[in-house]
Amino acid sequence: MDALFASYTEAAPDGRLFCRGTGVALNGQGVLILGASGRGKTRLAFELLALGADLLADDGVWLDGENRLIRPDTAPALIEARGVGLLRARPIQRAQLVLVVNLDRADPDRLPPRREVAAPGGAVPLILGRDHPFLAPVLHHLLQNGRAE
Repeated sequence: MDALFASYTEAAPDGRLFCRGTGVALNGQGVLILGASGRGKTRLAFELLALGADLLADDGVWLDGENRLIRPDTAPALIEARGVGLLRARPIQRAQLVLVVNLDRADPDRLPPRREVAAPGGAVPLILGRDHPFLAPVLHHLLQNGRAE
């Protein structure tokens, strides 16, 4: 397992991983947002929700061996908005993981190489997003249109 996943996950007896991050999906494409507390996981999720994404879960989501993000049964249908309170959400139950965003690291390259993270079900594209000034619209566009070769 990739060191990135190891630092934010705990293995369950059934082989799934519990990821301490936020999961959203756009048109069924799951995005796992990872980062230390206070890095902006929920803020990025809110920005993506405003652009049409669906919430899977805030601050904890399951990842199975086929790279599916699964909403925990006990997760509340809420998302925390600092300075506002807990807000209701209409979360979805699952989505195929297609992208991991690491908010702990900034990408040093203006035009970075394709990066990947080793997930249980195979490699998944990785974006290093710390301090990116307009990350949500870029991710939205990436999920809608893909990346040029």
